[in-house]
Amino acid sequence: MNIEQSKIPQATAKRLPLYYRFLKNLHSSGKQRVSSAELSDAVKVDSATIRRDFSYFGALGKKGYGYNVNYLLSFFRKTLDQDEVTKVCLIGVGNLGTAFLHYNFTKNNNTVISIAYDVDKDKIGTEIGGVPVFDLDHLEETFADDVTVAILTVPAPVAQSITDRLIAKGIKGILNFTPARLNVPDEIRIHHIDLAVELQSLVYFLKHYPNEEK
Repeated sequence: MNIEQSKIPQATAKRLPLYYRFLKNLHSSGKQRVSSAELSDAVKVDSATIRRDFSYFGALGKKGYGYNVNYLLSFFRKTLDQDEVTKVCLIGVGNLGTAFLHYNFTKNNNTVISIAYDVDKDKIGTEIGGVPVFDLDHLEETFADDVTVAILTVPAPVAQSITDRLIAKGIKGILNFTPARLNVPDEIRIHHIDLAVELQSLVYFLKHYPNEEK
């Protein structure tokens, strides 16, 4: 993402891909202008937050006119480095990993899983979703230098040791789908996604806050 972290809050940076995806859909439908209220309805972020997010980037729209869809789309494409392809490796070709390989971020033209690793001899040497699967034991010899992001879908007990190996190979960001809380250097960005915890949280809110506005 072509944004200096000191300029905008991290919460704003996380919302930019949501805005970009909706703007792509608007552009495809031929819509020329969009208001902050329309954006709010689509991405489920209140209008005031959207206006504040956009304000970090200067005058992106005009009061009473809204935002020019083509201009915003072009702006966020450059801001999010959509013209550059980020290559990703997947570690762990189980059920979840296999699903990732078949999906392979088809809606994000700038992100692609280019290589995968596993320990299953029946999977090593094959291609799944067009992505080659290599032997995890040989990661150090076969890892591609242009891969900067990793997705972890491995058993929790081996997550840290694999993370250490990935960092040694130059990985800068990790999307962790294991329940393990990984220790990484400050310069490594890691996002933890625990599906079980997210589901438990959802069920809790359904039971205790059934009428709460989202």
